[in-house]
Amino acid sequence: MTSVVIAAHNEAAVIGRCLDTLLADARPGEFDVTVAANGCTDDTVAVAAARGVRIIDLPDPGKPGALNAGDAAAAGFPRVYLDADIMVSTEGLRALAAATRQTPAATARRELDLTGRPLLVRAYFSVHRHLPALQTGLFGRGVIVLSEAGRARFGEFPDMVADDLFVDSLFTVDEKTQVASVPSLVATPRRTRDLIRRLIRVRAGNAAMREAAARGEITASVRPSGRSSWLKDVVLRRPWLAPAAVCYVGITLYAAAQAKRRPDGGWGRDESSRIQEESRA
Repeated sequence: MTSVVIAAHNEAAVIGRCLDTLLADARPGEFDVTVAANGCTDDTVAVAAARGVRIIDLPDPGKPGALNAGDAAAAGFPRVYLDADIMVSTEGLRALAAATRQTPAATARRELDLTGRPLLVRAYFSVHRHLPALQTGLFGRGVIVLSEAGRARFGEFPDMVADDLFVDSLFTVDEKTQVASVPSLVATPRRTRDLIRRLIRVRAGNAAMREAAARGEITASVRPSGRSSWLKDVVLRRPWLAPAAVCYVGITLYAAAQAKRRPDGGWGRDESSRIQEESRA
């Protein structure tokens, strides 16, 4: 039985669509789904409970704790870690689960929703989408699937922000599969300031993960930051992106500087894409 763990903090605007898409064509008992609500002050629990899935209602916010609680309750393998704002179809989930028969880790093809986004957001992602790390990594898609052997590579999720970077670091390139037939539509921020808030959190989280690895606090071999990849791997091969790269570098440097000033990263979540989903519901 495929088990799905969804950590959800104030996701009432999107969790219903996530679950409805996932379970639309599921056979009875095919998927074991756990929503680990953490520190929610909205209707996340009620919306998820109406779909008949297992609910864990944790009083305090925190994704690592929610993932660990969901893992403890989950019944089977492969094990799917799905973000509440990502929609994967029933057939897509089956394909991702099947991929773990060949490799211990799998993820979906990353697609970006840039509809109606401002110029700076579109410029940033026109460069970011081509980074090699986004082609080979498990992160940035909102869905990771592990076989039982893959999940056995670590105990609990560390109490750190960058959970997807941590999992990615446990596997070599040959041990990870991107299932091209399964799209993961990632809603990009609708405002530049929301993009920057998200980047501050990601930067701070990734830096903390690398520092913890350097101190030996986690055993994962965390991939280094590709600081010049935007230039050598993207712009030099696609010179028409040079104007967009100016925006990309400016936003990245600003977010990096802010992340050093605020190493905890804050919550840093992009609320604008969730407002969009709510308005469509």
